[in-house]
Amino acid sequence: MRAARLIRMALLVQSSPGLTAAALARELDVSERTVIRDAQALQEAGVPVRAERGRTGGYHLAPGHRTRLTTLHPSEAETLYLSGLPGALRDLGLAGPADTARLKLSATLLPSLRAAAESSVRRFHLDAPAWFREPSAPEALPELARAVWADRTVELVYARPGRDGAAPSRVVRPLEPYGLVLKAGVWYVVGRVPQERPGRAGAWRTYRVDRIAALSDAPGGGTFVRDPSFDLAAHWRDRAAEFARALLRATVTVRLTERGLRRLPAVADPAGVAEALASASAPDAAGRVTVELPVESQEVAFDQLSRLGADAEVLSPQGLRALFREQAQALAALYGAAPEDQR
Repeated sequence: MRAARLIRMALLVQSSPGLTAAALARELDVSERTVIRDAQALQEAGVPVRAERGRTGGYHLAPGHRTRLTTLHPSEAETLYLSGLPGALRDLGLAGPADTARLKLSATLLPSLRAAAESSVRRFHLDAPAWFREPSAPEALPELARAVWADRTVELVYARPGRDGAAPSRVVRPLEPYGLVLKAGVWYVVGRVPQERPGRAGAWRTYRVDRIAALSDAPGGGTFVRDPSFDLAAHWRDRAAEFARALLRATVTVRLTERGLRRLPAVADPAGVAEALASASAPDAAGRVTVELPVESQEVAFDQLSRLGADAEVLSPQGLRALFREQAQALAALYGAAPEDQR
């Protein structure tokens, strides 16, 4: 365990000279005291790691020294080939370069390692999109990916869902696109909206790429200075629950049977279900409970709650209740008479 950590520390110092003890501790998930002890162990093993003080200090290797720790272990070769997402690379327009890189990497591996890497591809496959959904790359995705690579500020026209049955609205936003995230087959862009006043940090925003109606260079063009401390994975992890809840922009009051309450998690958004269950009233004489369910919009709520049939009764808003009443009347008219071919 420690040997693997020492190798990783040496490679980190080689690839990113100047990392502080605190930065290395975060990367290695250890304490700063452990980093100091590991640096001493590397020195004793002949790896010239040294700590320098000052603004440009941190840990460095001696000038001209490079470690010879880059030989892959079979298990490392196996896992390396699991890191690619063919569908995502295709959506981003990177399938060709990725295939070429894998071929080049295979050519550099020993025959035994090449076999290990290829065997992992035959045994594991990640299919990110959900069932019963045909994945498609949003039109804006390839150009947005190029902007992410180039740190290029863009201007996007975003179709924002309406509240309480209102029509969707479009907003125009400048954005410094920091990264792209593929979540359950849906692409999101994470970026910062520049502030008008200089010297102030912009606000972080997350947008669904398939709702970007238009994308262009920001007026004046140019690139932005990327915050070197930004960690896309950590940012997404910290904001994912908050973002999922922010999508739920409306609330409906629903009365549910016992079976409807049990089935609610299968049809509604998890973040909304958690709040609905927390708000559930005591059962009435018929065993039904009333909940306040956060939803993305009335249209989405209609689609979700329709799947519960008579196990769900919408109490408010009245516009959504009217949609269910119209549906019930249409179904009663449709099924109230014998089929035409049996008359």
